[in-house]
Amino acid sequence: MSTLSGIAKLFLGKPMHPVGSDGRMALSDHLRELRARVLKVALTLVLAVAVSLFFFDQLFDLVLGPYNSAREKLGDEVTFPSTSGAGGGLLLYLKLCGFAALVATSPVWLYQIWAFILPGLHAHERKWTRVFAAIAGPLFLGGILLGYLTLPKGLEILIGFNPEGIVNIVEFSEYLQFFTRTLLVFGIAFEIPVFVVLLNLAGVVSGASLGKHRPWVVIGIFIFAAIATPSADPFTMTFMAVPMVLLFFVAEIIARFNDRRRAKRKINAGLSPDEASPL
Repeated sequence: MSTLSGIAKLFLGKPMHPVGSDGRMALSDHLRELRARVLKVALTLVLAVAVSLFFFDQLFDLVLGPYNSAREKLGDEVTFPSTSGAGGGLLLYLKLCGFAALVATSPVWLYQIWAFILPGLHAHERKWTRVFAAIAGPLFLGGILLGYLTLPKGLEILIGFNPEGIVNIVEFSEYLQFFTRTLLVFGIAFEIPVFVVLLNLAGVVSGASLGKHRPWVVIGIFIFAAIATPSADPFTMTFMAVPMVLLFFVAEIIARFNDRRRAKRKINAGLSPDEASPL
């Protein structure tokens, strides 16, 4: 029993950040930290999958909802869903519940990513941990929600290319991959402004630099949206790109505010070129 408890403590114990005399963590400490956090995320995902199995019917109706909406507008005779293979039904259960668990636990694994990066930041920057966890999770879920709302129109456009007289058979596993990819792309895209702010807090980019390259960033966002959206239709692309541009503007404002706050804290802030520094 003591052996089992020792193993559990080794793998699941509270992550520590031991540092050496030079103020840096040893490689073994980094690996131990990474192992503990990966295991916590894995256990959380397993528990979430187990819970989602009890709500499979509701999840199935939720996932198939965008397809049914597109099917109603196109006509029931144009397309219908299907599964293939003897294990198609089982794979449907596992894939659907796995995706639901990934979305539901997003605040947990996003926080674990940030907490692993945390030791590399200065002490005064670590206070942003809670802010990151509070903002990144809702933004990710907000992106997924927007992707879900735009998915019926994207499906309608894609299936609408089917020539008249030919029935479109949608294999559910392929549809679930398309569904998952679309929603994850939307969710991850909404995280980009958060990481821009984090880079600013770490001193990698400045608000002035973001403003200088703003036109190219906006163009890059629309190119990214055109490539990243699986449906590749202008409707879905625009619905992804416009919120990303607005979130980038918010990130730039926050970065500029943080730069001004940081400049005021410098020891020679407010001094004229002819005035002697306190040093």
